This record gives sequence, C-alpha cells and structure tokens, in this order.
Amino acid sequence: MNAQPRPRRTFRHIFTAALGAAALTLTFSGSAQAAEGDFTYVFHDPSGAPHLGHLTDPPSRECITLPQVADEWLTPSAHSPRNFTDATATVFTGADCRGDHFSLRPHGGHASERLKLRSVVFS
Repeated sequence: MNAQPRPRRTFRHIFTAALGAAALTLTFSGSAQAAEGDFTYVFHDPSGAPHLGHLTDPPSRECITLPQVADEWLTPSAHSPRNFTDATATVFTGADCRGDHFSLRPHGGHASERLKLRSVVFS
C-alpha cells in the first residue's frame, strides 16, 4: 500500500487565508460606515417658528433628505447648517441631493442663514 503524502500546511498558506478573510471582513463592514458626530440646521414649522434639527452619526455616502423640509412646495428650506461630524458634508438646495450644492468641512464647518438646504450627503 502506497500512502499518499499529506499536503503540508505552511505558514504562507495559513497567512494567505487569514489575510483573505480579513479583507472580506473589511469590505463588508466598510459599507455600513457612518460619519461620527452631529450635523445641525435650522428649519421653520408651519407657524414660522424656528427649530434646530440635527442628525447624529449619519450614514456615509447616502443621500439624506431632511424630513422637516422634504416637501419643496409646502415648506421653506432649512438654513444655517453646522457640521460637527468627522466627514465632509455636502448640502443640496433640493431634496434627494439635487440642485446646487456646497461642501462643509468636518469638525465645525458652517454657513449662514443665506445657505438654503433640503438634503445632505456625508463623505
């Protein structure tokens, strides 16, 4: 009876398998990243009273239409955004990240009440 030699597992094979598993883990976990911190803006209720809206740890690379100003025909735009997240915030004049846009730097980027917005995406 001739016995077949058992394949040897070398360190290189084990290392390659572990590296591949780590790359897969990073690929799948990267899609659920969020910008850490708060993003605030001012919106007005139907009576015209101003209120502070905020997003905490918003998802990255996903367009967010601000719920209080989503209806362009019924509500005035939000304004005075302040970006205290760790990502760049790009704000848009229209819902669904349409219209003119402006970027706010991370960790304190802000604009005055002249900047109108209805949606935002974080890098």
